[in-house]
Amino acid sequence: MQILNFITVVLLSIIVIYTLYYGILWGMGRYAAKAIKQEDLIAAGRKGQLIDVREAAEFEARHILGARNIPSSQFKMRFKEIRKDQAVYLVDEAFGTAQRAAFRLKRNGYNDIYILKGGMTEWTGKVKTAKGK
Repeated sequence: MQILNFITVVLLSIIVIYTLYYGILWGMGRYAAKAIKQEDLIAAGRKGQLIDVREAAEFEARHILGARNIPSSQFKMRFKEIRKDQAVYLVDEAFGTAQRAAFRLKRNGYNDIYILKGGMTEWTGKVKTAKGK
């Protein structure tokens, strides 16, 4: 019976930690950026900078036309490549990475920041894919 109680406590702890982690990411994203739908990103056209924060292999396999890749693993070192005087549109796979990137940008004086809802997982617009795929 003690083992069952221990397993229950461990599982509940994992669920609480997981929920807190994603709650914090959600809060960071809401503080730092506005979530936009695919239609809004398409309507914005070339009025801003489209930054894909997925890793290079994911980006090369499939990305939105006109996007520039600054992978999350390099974002801390490379975010200064993004202009402050233009809107920034962030794209990730589904959730989390873009929120962290938006938070870093906000802390460093960027103000016009948007995150694509659903990321590449839900994107149905034009894409560029790797050759032969």
